[in-house]
Amino acid sequence: MARNIFNQPPKDDKESVAPSPTPPKAAKLPGSVGGLRDSLREITANSIRDIEPDQIDMDGLRDRLVLEDSSIDDLADSIAKHGQQVPIMVRPSAQPDRYRIIYGRRRLAAIRKAGGTVKAIVRTLDDDASLIAQGQENNLRLDPSFIEKSLFIKEMQESGYKPGVIQDALGLTRQGVSNHRVVIEQLPDGLVQLIGPAHGIGRRQWADLAALAEKVNLLDIAKEAITALPDDTPSSEKFQAVYSACTTKARGDKKRPNRTLTSVIKDETGSSLGMLTVDEKAIAIKVLKKDNPEFGQWLEERAETTLLQLFEQWRNERGSGS
Repeated sequence: MARNIFNQPPKDDKESVAPSPTPPKAAKLPGSVGGLRDSLREITANSIRDIEPDQIDMDGLRDRLVLEDSSIDDLADSIAKHGQQVPIMVRPSAQPDRYRIIYGRRRLAAIRKAGGTVKAIVRTLDDDASLIAQGQENNLRLDPSFIEKSLFIKEMQESGYKPGVIQDALGLTRQGVSNHRVVIEQLPDGLVQLIGPAHGIGRRQWADLAALAEKVNLLDIAKEAITALPDDTPSSEKFQAVYSACTTKARGDKKRPNRTLTSVIKDETGSSLGMLTVDEKAIAIKVLKKDNPEFGQWLEERAETTLLQLFEQWRNERGSGS
């Protein structure tokens, strides 16, 4: 588990950090991630600044599928009544008097709705350190869903971040990162965006849905299933609806009648000797005794021996490479 390297107060604590009259100079972090945690522990020594929201750019990798939802409105109402209890973190932009968000995207979105300035810790961090701070703070405050972590991992890997940085960002082992990536790679593009973050839906359930991709068109079924739901349906319920629809479709396809081929076997004179029936499960030879009673009696006496001889012949031919 990720350690609370930020030593931040709980949500319900009042702001108690006063601006430092002489803020210390921002020290540039070493290039290696090895000394990163020690540097991040110094965060609490920095002053909290009031920054205008429009000075902060929402760049970097997104670790949330949904930023504009009802929870943002609730958070905006809470901040309007009680003030911002926990600061966000930003880093200086290349442009003067502008900043780039590190973490606190939901709080920033809420304050933009509520109005007023944003309380922010300003740190000079490189891309790796910024990513680790973003991932660890997010895990500490509000654990992302399994599929949000999976998408975040995919984006980090595609952006070229090293495995160690990704593991530190989410507090996962190498195997944990692999487990998330395996599932997200099996899902069609756009499916997760349709369903949403689906909090409470874990790896096994997403893996079961991903496995159905080999049998049915997940995206088409998901679009149809979600369209039939009310607009305010929680994403976890959307997942269940999509999974149920995909499972039903896969079972229906599996239960379709097997194709059966039946042919009549005749002798050189054109007389019927029997019927050969072949489907996906069996091969059956049927001889009606009323049509040829003497042959039927003869075959009945020799059927087992004849079948064993045919089997032995097949085995010999297979062994000789035929």
